[in-house]
Amino acid sequence: MIDPGFFYTKLKGRGTDFFTGVPDSLLKSFCAYIAGRGGEAEHITAVNEGAAVALASGYHLATGKIPLVYMQNSGIGNAVNPLLSLVDPDVYSIPLLLLVGWRGEPGGHDEPQHVKQGRVTEELFRAMGIPWAVLGLEEEELDSQLDAAYAHIRGKSGPYALLVRKNTFAPYASPDTGGEAKAEMSREEAIEEILRFSREGEFFFSTTGMASRELYELREKLGQGRGRDFLTVGSMGHASQIALGVALQKPGLPVTCIDGDGAALMHLGALAAIGNLKPRNFRHILLNNGAHDSVGGQPTIARGLDFSTIARACGYENVFSIHTRLTLRSALERIESRREGPVFVEVQIHKGARENLGRPKSGPLENKRLFMNALKEAGL
Repeated sequence: MIDPGFFYTKLKGRGTDFFTGVPDSLLKSFCAYIAGRGGEAEHITAVNEGAAVALASGYHLATGKIPLVYMQNSGIGNAVNPLLSLVDPDVYSIPLLLLVGWRGEPGGHDEPQHVKQGRVTEELFRAMGIPWAVLGLEEEELDSQLDAAYAHIRGKSGPYALLVRKNTFAPYASPDTGGEAKAEMSREEAIEEILRFSREGEFFFSTTGMASRELYELREKLGQGRGRDFLTVGSMGHASQIALGVALQKPGLPVTCIDGDGAALMHLGALAAIGNLKPRNFRHILLNNGAHDSVGGQPTIARGLDFSTIARACGYENVFSIHTRLTLRSALERIESRREGPVFVEVQIHKGARENLGRPKSGPLENKRLFMNALKEAGL
């Protein structure tokens, strides 16, 4: 394993002192190490991977130095446009180092949404003309690998990628500063309240990560069926648009999207689309813990944003900002009595999940089948 501090020192020694990206579970130790080092002058958690590439490009233009952009391989899709139309040597020729968590690596076990992505990761880099190497597991290999990477970056003035396997980085936990006030509810507690105070025929769309896993298990706890739940196990940031597509085609059905702050920030324009199209049967519930909870708890910028004002400006008809269980219940009861959408509800929650939280026992195709059958049976 590679000590994150050792890796960081090697990068700094080669002139890289700016880091930006979207967190990944395979990179969480490294992300934890760089968090808080030098403030925004040195590290920025980006809203999406394409934005991270653009931020890094701006940094290079201002300093002439080589930045590092980190991401999960599922984020390559968000980064393709700026990688090819901005940093490519045939365009602006921006030198940067990519650090990419290799989820779904062939030969290993991973969740369904990562399998195809893992299988084509190397092919994607090959198609883009970006050279890559798999980061070794031993610190003794690091100098030679980084020397080769930086030689290419400086020689071609373009990007180079290092793929990171599971357990490459040794564990590292950020010091607990104790500065964050703890919200009353956890994400799972908030979702349970939402289920308890929703009509029986509601169709739910849950964002990727812990929210979908908790929704799945809560249905069993409450003795409810799962056919009306679409668990968005991948496609971070797109759950609300999937829900919007159904809401517009089925205006007689009540539709709820359970979103997360990191996911909403990744594609914030989705709120504008919902507000502009104004589906009256649409509830958008944003659970805000200010963190990328599913991949290590790294902070987002969501705690500093006024999502209620953003939602109103985007055109949502009714907007609620919730901090307690009682106010959540009151808001849900009011929404159920009036149903004048689109409705936006931001719920402040705290980080963390149950240690024994499981994963859905059925796969995405089965989820899709049951969900589409439920839509047909609803018939509206």
